[in-house]
Amino acid sequence: MNNAIDLTIKPQYIKNYRNGYPLISKDSIVDWSKVKDEGMIVHLLDDRKKFIAKGYYGQQNKGYGWVLSSKKEEKIDVSYFRNKIKAAIQYRKGYYNDNNTTAFRVFNGEGDGVGGLTIDYFDGFYLVTWYSLGIYAFREDILEALKSQVEYKGIYQKKRFDTKGQYLDDADDFVCGSRGEFPLIVKENGAKFAIYLDDGPMVGVFLDQREVRKTIRDSYAKGKTVLNTFSYTGAFSVFAALGGATKTTSVDLAKRSRSKTEEQFIINGIDPEAQDIIVEDVFHYFKYAVKKEILFDVVVLDPPSFARSKKHTFSVAKDYVKLLKEAIQITNRDGVIVASTNYANLNMGKFKEFIDKAFKELGGKYKIEDTFSLPKDFRVMEKFKEGDYLKVVFIRKVV
Repeated sequence: MNNAIDLTIKPQYIKNYRNGYPLISKDSIVDWSKVKDEGMIVHLLDDRKKFIAKGYYGQQNKGYGWVLSSKKEEKIDVSYFRNKIKAAIQYRKGYYNDNNTTAFRVFNGEGDGVGGLTIDYFDGFYLVTWYSLGIYAFREDILEALKSQVEYKGIYQKKRFDTKGQYLDDADDFVCGSRGEFPLIVKENGAKFAIYLDDGPMVGVFLDQREVRKTIRDSYAKGKTVLNTFSYTGAFSVFAALGGATKTTSVDLAKRSRSKTEEQFIINGIDPEAQDIIVEDVFHYFKYAVKKEILFDVVVLDPPSFARSKKHTFSVAKDYVKLLKEAIQITNRDGVIVASTNYANLNMGKFKEFIDKAFKELGGKYKIEDTFSLPKDFRVMEKFKEGDYLKVVFIRKVV
């Protein structure tokens, strides 16, 4: 891994890398054929063979690798990762001191200087997520660096790349320390979540929506009926119920969403029998609600960027306007739609255009009341705005 491969940047991309752009894209390099193994260190050179930056080769959905340093002689070793993790922890010191929130992000990829890697904290346990085989090649150094900087009960990992049968020796998500007893109960702004670090790619809650959930609880839920679509484990519904909603309705196609949502209600002292939990295609439910003239005061839309069911294929880029129109029709006058997307290739300006188009096509009027992007612990790099993927808009339906 110490033998770096020289790669030439195409002329039109040189300025970006000189200015600190971190993502090594497929299109930015003259010849990728020199690089064979993921995890290889690469030196990025301009068309005069002058050094610009060094990084690693690792394919993920965003690109072909990440820049790690602008210093040619800097070694990418335990010491390098230790310094990055130490700085990341210092940046989040306030979260460690907050007794009401015991789950947050400790290291956010390129925002903390190492693209392709995230580390989350769950009440003494750490979860390391590897997004490519390339970053996984640095596994031993990164884990050693992490262990040197934190006190931990246990460390778990998730691989968000296709291993193709490799690494069977560590197929278990557990890495070291003590195994957790699951569900692990963590707190978020005083509410509780049941977390599973050993049960597939999802742990039970998306930490990036923390401030959105709090806002629903504190400012929008009291005395309201709330529909939570694509509800997963019902996190928005829990916060709505804790905020005094008269009733929540959670809709998700996954069968296990029912038991998972019931569990989250129960650990927060909420009777799940007093709430509606529906396992169904969200688009089918919209049609049902329109037919039965069911209206809600608050509708939460937080779909995956891409989803496929037996009868529907959904993508944010093509179908979000249609989704908004469906939601508008079952939202009470003066009600609120919480429109959210984590689709990185859509900026807030374009997202607001979707909202405007949906209301105009239905002849309705609206007012934007709140907007959110990623919370502080999901640190974003100034030179990589694409990393600020979350867009959330609270829309008041005026007419």
